[in-house]
Amino acid sequence: MSYNNYQDANSALELVRELPACSCAIIKHNNPCGAATGANLAEAYEKARLCDPVSAFGGVVAVNQQIDEATAAAIAEVFTEVIIAPGFEPAALELFAKKKNLRLLDVGPLGDTASPGLEYKRIVGGLLLQDRDLAILNESELKVVTERRPTDEEMAAMRFAWVVCKHVKSNAIILTRADRTVGIGAGQMSRVDSTRIAAMKATEETQGCALASDAFFPFRDGIDEAAKAGASCVIQPGGSIRDEEVIAAANEHGMAMVLTSMRHFRH
Repeated sequence: MSYNNYQDANSALELVRELPACSCAIIKHNNPCGAATGANLAEAYEKARLCDPVSAFGGVVAVNQQIDEATAAAIAEVFTEVIIAPGFEPAALELFAKKKNLRLLDVGPLGDTASPGLEYKRIVGGLLLQDRDLAILNESELKVVTERRPTDEEMAAMRFAWVVCKHVKSNAIILTRADRTVGIGAGQMSRVDSTRIAAMKATEETQGCALASDAFFPFRDGIDEAAKAGASCVIQPGGSIRDEEVIAAANEHGMAMVLTSMRHFRH
């Protein structure tokens, strides 16, 4: 396990423990390149991989249930650095034993939330400390601010997008369906560029996708780009001095928009 392996494994574990049962997350360079849930673990892995199959090569895979033989066979087809799971069936271990330079981490029961505590970051001359981001979406506090309310399907997609968005480096924009990521724009210096990249990276049709933003839109251009990508609904914190302009843009495009009043802003 290298320094980077540990960091990516930690990021993968933190994300997958917040996803629904039978889910998979694939991490590359400390950002998700795919996340999904499925009827079985092999399906979840395949949907996560297809979000960005190029980036999944050499990535870190985390799942939130025991890995069976079918899932192991699917993962073994792609070069993978590390696999994290709450357990491995004997047949899965037998398959993985044939792979060179593959690290397996059996982490036991995951729980559904991260452990409380502090995060530390070294800077020149000292350390920065802050509380860990343990915020969970409280749906009773969501505020629909557009003329059109989201459908149940859109709400499900936005819930999934918001969970993944928390674990993507800011500026973060996520395009999703209710069961999988479709496009991920991570770590850009402007939010509109993250929006463009999320659409550009998508390997499937984005029409009707949900879009999540980890912090507010400072201008309407991000919403205009979301509309070009086909997003039908947006979940974001709100709080910009141009919120009215951003909401008006969503109305112009016939989108539903939900405000969370919380941001993530991972650095």
